[in-house]
Amino acid sequence: MNRRCFLIGLAGAGAVGCQSTRDAAADKAPTVRVLSYNVHHGEGVDGRLDLERIAAVIRAANPDLAALQEVDQRAQRTGGIDQPAEYIRLTGMHGWFGAAMPFQGGAYGQMLLSRWPMHTCRIVRLPGNPGAEPRIAVTALVDAPRLGRIRWVGLHLDAGRDDGDRWEQAGSLIREFGRDGIPTLMAGDFNARPDSRVMQHLLDPSTGWMDTAGAWAAPTSPSESPRSRIDYVLASPRTAWETVQSEVISEAAASDHRPLSVVLRLHK
Repeated sequence: MNRRCFLIGLAGAGAVGCQSTRDAAADKAPTVRVLSYNVHHGEGVDGRLDLERIAAVIRAANPDLAALQEVDQRAQRTGGIDQPAEYIRLTGMHGWFGAAMPFQGGAYGQMLLSRWPMHTCRIVRLPGNPGAEPRIAVTALVDAPRLGRIRWVGLHLDAGRDDGDRWEQAGSLIREFGRDGIPTLMAGDFNARPDSRVMQHLLDPSTGWMDTAGAWAAPTSPSESPRSRIDYVLASPRTAWETVQSEVISEAAASDHRPLSVVLRLHK
């Protein structure tokens, strides 16, 4: 019997690039709005720690599903605040936090938010060299009205100049997700540009993954003047999904990344 996921702590574990395409028949298929946002532990480029500002960006985007990276839970640097609990309160969404590592008396990791209850939540530990920051994917199943069952995955890959760990992490993600036919959305900070071997590997036709931004992709980092596209929403199997809209939200202050919002249509 599946159990709904609840918030877990350390012990538990103007827009740019926007495109819309429609036809009468496809419009009957259900859609889902997805947000990926590296929130930089709630600290903006102005040095202010402001979770309400982050939450306001999320609320304005009105996502059905959101993946947040760089979330603190009761860490000293962010005043001991239980940030996952605050994001749940401030957005009114269901939420689940996965700790990548202990940090300053609390934890540091990633969070999934959903308009609908999540279940079968878990942390997937990704490979990496000893001494490097631990990397994880967080995943849950969502049973959404009209859409059916969706696997929802958030991730934050290694940020090192050498891409060896990212390469291994990409291979682990391919093996872990998207091979069983369950419609899957995987969002986050990949720390890899589109022309990198990491993204080329993930998006090889043999993997079944689709880059949902397509030809209308835009850079997401740094937020004040974006030059690098390192945040993505991928979808699998690629034949099941169609991009309706993709945009990088023009929010330059709340975090050091801009949020990526994608509306997808699921064909059953």
